[in-house]
Amino acid sequence: MANAREKIIDRAAQEIEDGMNVNLGIGMPTMIADRIPSSKHVFLHSENGLLGIGPYPEAGEEDADLINAGKETVTAKKGASFIDNAESFAMIRGGHVDLAILGGMEVSEQGDLANWMIPGKMVKGMGGAMDIVQGARKLVIIMTHVNKQGDSKVRSACDLPLTGSKVVDRLITDMAVFDFTDEGMVLKEILDGSDVESVREKTEADFTVDKSLLQKEGSN
Repeated sequence: MANAREKIIDRAAQEIEDGMNVNLGIGMPTMIADRIPSSKHVFLHSENGLLGIGPYPEAGEEDADLINAGKETVTAKKGASFIDNAESFAMIRGGHVDLAILGGMEVSEQGDLANWMIPGKMVKGMGGAMDIVQGARKLVIIMTHVNKQGDSKVRSACDLPLTGSKVVDRLITDMAVFDFTDEGMVLKEILDGSDVESVREKTEADFTVDKSLLQKEGSN
């Protein structure tokens, strides 16, 4: 599982381009911050009101007033902005977040996302996820390809309550990268250790394979 998470995080970090405003969801997405090269000028956004999140603080240097949306202590980069919650969400709803990378529990072949609750488990609420999935210019979801029982989390239809319908632009798992287009779900990349056949075996959703990937597979 640790290797799978590392593979996902490393691939997801490649989605971040110079000059972007980026929102990283709680959990695994927050770990992407440490994978962003120092050469890239990126502002990390937290919906609780900080634009310009820096690296995690060293032990003993934590500031309880500087936290991200996951209640973790963080630092602020030079040039960071502190804004109230309403203005932070106005930034999201106004389309000023270039990229959001969130964790997922299930993603459907239509690009539906379920990531905020499991029925029967106590949760405080959806948080900012509903706004983020609608407002971000590009939404990337990261998750393991199967759950602990070995069942596919990439499904024909989500069983869990939806966070958003047809909102996912790209899905990155420990096996593959998928894009969601007008023509449907498309397998774009195979991550190390996988192949098209093994991805099909572990994927409940229906998808097509990108032509360039088919050519690459055929030449191997």
